Amino acid sequence: MMAAFTRKRQWRRSNFRLCYPTLLPFLYFSFVHRVSPTPRQNAPNTTNYPLQRQPPNRPKPPFRNLLAPPPSILAALRALIALYIFTTIFIFWGWNGTHGNAAVIGQSFSFFTWLTYWGIGFYMLFAAIHTACYARTGRSLLDRWPRGFRILHSLLYTTITTYPFLVTIVFWVLLFSPPWYGETFLGWQNISQHALNSLYALLEIILPTTAPHPFIAIPLLLLILLLYLCIAYITHHTEGFYPYSFLDIGRHGSGIVTGYCFGVLAAVLVIFFITWALIYLRRRLTHGKIKRSRRDPLCAQDAFGSVSSRGVQSSEMKNAPV
Repeated sequence: MMAAFTRKRQWRRSNFRLCYPTLLPFLYFSFVHRVSPTPRQNAPNTTNYPLQRQPPNRPKPPFRNLLAPPPSILAALRALIALYIFTTIFIFWGWNGTHGNAAVIGQSFSFFTWLTYWGIGFYMLFAAIHTACYARTGRSLLDRWPRGFRILHSLLYTTITTYPFLVTIVFWVLLFSPPWYGETFLGWQNISQHALNSLYALLEIILPTTAPHPFIAIPLLLLILLLYLCIAYITHHTEGFYPYSFLDIGRHGSGIVTGYCFGVLAAVLVIFFITWALIYLRRRLTHGKIKRSRRDPLCAQDAFGSVSSRGVQSSEMKNAPV
């Protein structure tokens, strides 16, 4: 009886071994049709890339490409702004020099407004050169700079998109008192330095493909303000005047002056985060779409490059070389 049971068990095992290969296709197709629907035949490849191949990571050249106009237009716009800034500076100096105020020329370097105005001018000048080189050759001159210079250029970009708003707010809220200037020249000078400066900063926030400011720039912005505070009091000690009246301890007292200083520091932080949010919002709304130079090697593949707003950081501050 045990021998018969053993033979029957061996017969079942041998038959299962023979049938098992024939069951594999049936089990496979049953599982596939149950788990996922039948794939369409000749389905279009909407990714525009071969199957099982990731799209290339196309880094966006910061500081030089526009969302709307081509890079050549951006270069021309920046060059025009730089020309206007330097022209107005020398006109202001020439006017003061020929009207008995030659001392104002040297004293202008003690004012934060003038220092910021110079910074915007030099940034626009070098940014125009970088953008023109990119439009002409497909590669920015900034890409060939050492890493330290690119970091400084990125820090300069952070200052010219932050400090101009501070200058505008402080002037029109604390320093300006109606009525309007009787001389047209003084009105034009204050509009150029205390109103158009914020317009230039706003254009640099909206037009380029730069990433949001790195948070490591916050202590540097505050340090620059503290260094300028030292310049203001050195000016009072050597020249006998305060660049800004709210820094006068003798008139307002140390407590009020300290409050003004901390208010300015708080305003800089608020402006920094607002500009950071505007740049982040611009990148989110545009989905990273940019126009490239015709000579850009990546332009041969498509007219626009698209990269996630979170996937790319400003190469000048994050990772260099570009």
